[in-house]
Amino acid sequence: MRRRLAALLSLIALAAAPAWAAPQAHGPDKGALVIVGGGKVGPEILDRFFALAGGKDAPIVLIPTAAGDPSYGPESAEVKVLTDAGATHVTILHTNDRAEADSAAFVKPLTEARGVWISGGRQWRLADSYLGTRTLAEIDGLLARGGVVAGSSAGASIQASYLVRGAREGNEVMMAPGYEQGFGLFRGAAVDQHVITRHRETDLDAVVAKHPDLLGVGIDESTAIVVQGDHFDVIGKSKVFVHDGKPDPSGLSYHLLAAGDHYDLGRLAASKTP
Repeated sequence: MRRRLAALLSLIALAAAPAWAAPQAHGPDKGALVIVGGGKVGPEILDRFFALAGGKDAPIVLIPTAAGDPSYGPESAEVKVLTDAGATHVTILHTNDRAEADSAAFVKPLTEARGVWISGGRQWRLADSYLGTRTLAEIDGLLARGGVVAGSSAGASIQASYLVRGAREGNEVMMAPGYEQGFGLFRGAAVDQHVITRHRETDLDAVVAKHPDLLGVGIDESTAIVVQGDHFDVIGKSKVFVHDGKPDPSGLSYHLLAAGDHYDLGRLAASKTP
């Protein structure tokens, strides 16, 4: 009797569990995303961003809103990441007012930019200020022109369609009702950051278990993925963790990638450097 009951309970659990579905992730059809896991951004990452934007003299828009300061000047740390690396044409775009973010005057620099850099801080500030506004529409337009959008830490996670760690209460909450929508530049994906540094190696498991159509991508500090269409490449100093809902042959719940590795989003397969 106990065996029959145990077997019945197992069948019920299997029936209730969501069926595994291959994630359907995709980058922009034109342009590129540079998604950085936080920490020190090395020259290999910044140089790739500048190259995709058209050079260090290309017009670049910096969005530092996630950091939470009321204003940002040319000497602020968020700006100096770019200018210290050689950027000569940086325009700061910052507001906490959604009406302003939806105005033609505010977004004008985006209509002329070749690159956007979104700084770190708290994801919810970016969502509150820019989701559903003309600012986001113009970021989409920049990509359609072949431009590049980059972001680090919060500026990395916000680029995905599903937003992790968006809770106002704290960044330990992976799935926060009301703050689960990102900018949708990296479609069908959820992006985490600071993975090894903050011991977040398995934090995306719960997200992909609940949303099996999502590809979870965790990126450690000083590391980035460059997403273009149906693939991404890894650059930087550390590791990238890909959570597709299937265990790695090693028994881990994720697949590890390193600099030089290539990931095919359509095939959900990696090509590793020798």
